[in-house]
Amino acid sequence: MATKMLGGKNIEVTEEGYLINPDDWSKEVAIDIAKEEGLELTETHFKILDYLRSKFKAGETLTIRAINKSGIVDVKTFYQLFPGAPLRLSMKIAGLPKPTSCV
Repeated sequence: MATKMLGGKNIEVTEEGYLINPDDWSKEVAIDIAKEEGLELTETHFKILDYLRSKFKAGETLTIRAINKSGIVDVKTFYQLFPGAPLRLSMKIAGLPKPTSCV
């Protein structure tokens, strides 16, 4: 466990940079995490992040298929917005735990 300055406050994160406490998240925190990952967030990014956070709070399993069915973006756009490992990266920026499906 480590502490990082994100969104103007010290926040505990895992070794991989995921927030320990999802309640520490804010849009400013998301912007700082995204910058570390080389991304500049847009309104569409925030729609996806808000969707992920709401589904997580509801106890739902988060998958790429769920993002596709969300009506926010299709899978291709999701990969473009969060390149590489989109679910892992979007969950990290959303302040949520690393998906169990990601090694």
